[in-house]
Amino acid sequence: MIRSCVVALCLFCGFISFNSCSSSEQKKKHRTVEDDQSDSLLLVYDSKKGDKQIDAFMQDLHKKRGFNGNVLVAQKGKIIYENAIGWADYLHRDSLTINSVFELASVSKTMTGTAILMLAEQGKLKLSQTVNDFFPDFPYPGITIRMLLSHRSGLMNYVYFVDKIWKSQHKDERKGITNDDVMKLITQYKPAPYIKPDVKFHYNNSNFMILGAIIEKVSGMRYSLFMKENIFKPCGMTHTAVYSKAEYDKIPVDVVGHDRTWRYSVAQNFLDGPVGDKGIYSTVQDLFLFDRCLLKGKLLGKAWQDSAYTGHNKLVRGHFNYGYGWRTFDGDGHKVVYHTGWWHGFRHIYLRDLTADVTVVLLSNLTNGSLLQLDDLFKMVGMPVVRKSAYTGNGDTSED
Repeated sequence: MIRSCVVALCLFCGFISFNSCSSSEQKKKHRTVEDDQSDSLLLVYDSKKGDKQIDAFMQDLHKKRGFNGNVLVAQKGKIIYENAIGWADYLHRDSLTINSVFELASVSKTMTGTAILMLAEQGKLKLSQTVNDFFPDFPYPGITIRMLLSHRSGLMNYVYFVDKIWKSQHKDERKGITNDDVMKLITQYKPAPYIKPDVKFHYNNSNFMILGAIIEKVSGMRYSLFMKENIFKPCGMTHTAVYSKAEYDKIPVDVVGHDRTWRYSVAQNFLDGPVGDKGIYSTVQDLFLFDRCLLKGKLLGKAWQDSAYTGHNKLVRGHFNYGYGWRTFDGDGHKVVYHTGWWHGFRHIYLRDLTADVTVVLLSNLTNGSLLQLDDLFKMVGMPVVRKSAYTGNGDTSED
C-alpha cells in the first residue's frame, strides 16, 4: 500500500513537473490583452516632451554628419526621445516614419542567439552539440553550437565564398538561396577555414547562418515562421518579420538601403536569401519591445540570459567582448550589451545598458560615418562611451 502511494506520488509529481514546463513554454508564447495594453503604454511618446538635448544632437548629426534614419532612446522603460529623420527612398523622395521597417543586418544575430538559447533551455538541443549532429556531412568536425554563438568556429565567411561561386558560374543573382543551399555548397566545395576551431574570436556571418539552419532542423519550421511564433509574437513585435529573397521575389518593405551617398541605392540579390546572420526586418519601437521582453524574462530565464551577456572570448582593449549573439562592453561600472549591423546599404547600432536600464536604437539606411560620432549621445543618457573602435575596426572587433 505504501509502495503504491509512493509510486502514485512520484507519477503525480512528474505530471506536475511536466505540465509546469509545458505551461512555462506556453506562457512565453501566449499574448494576453494585458500584454497588448502594457506594450501600448510603453510606446506612448509625446514629441513635445521629448528630450531637447538629444533632439539637438540628432539634428546636428543629420545636418553635419549625414545621419539618415530612425532613432529611439529610452530610460528605465520610458521613451524619452524618438524621431524619423530623412528619406526612406531617396529616388522617390519618400520620407521615413517612426514605423518604417529596416533590414536589421547583423542586429538579427541578437534574436538568432536568443532563439538558440530558448531551444537549449527547453532541452531541444545542447550547446555542446556539434554541427555534425544536425548535418552529418558537414566537413569540419568538432565545431559546437557554443563556438558558433561566440564566433569561435574559425570558419570562413560564407558571403565571400558563395559570392565567388555565383559570379564564376554566372548564376542568376536575383533569386535568393536558402541556408540549406549554403550548407550543401560548403559540403561540396569545402572552403578552407580561417583558423582551427576554438582558437580565438573571429567574427563572421557563417556562424549565425549555420545557427539559422540548425533552428530549422530542430524545430521543423522555416526560420521565418519559428521567429514569428516564438519571439516576434510573444514580444508584441507586430512590425517585425523575416524576409528572405528565397521566399520573396521582392522584399515587401519601403526603406531602401543606400551605399555611402544618395547616388547609390543597393539592390537585394541572392545573398539576401540566407537568414540567421541577417534577414530580420524591424522598427526602432519593436527593438525597444524586444529589450523589454527580455528584461521581463518572457523568452529566457535569468541564467540563460546571463550566459548570453557574458563574454566568452579574450577581452579586447580591456572593454570589448562577445557573448552569445551580443557584443559586450564593460566600463565605468556599467554592463552594456549591443550589436551593430552593416549590410546592403543599411548600418545600425542597438545598445542596452543593463546597469542603468538605458536603450538606444539607431537604424540608418545611408552607410556613411555618422554612427561613429555618438560619444556625446552616450554621455547625455548616462551610459559609458562605447567607443567607435567597437564597430569600425577589423580583426577582433570587425564589423559585418
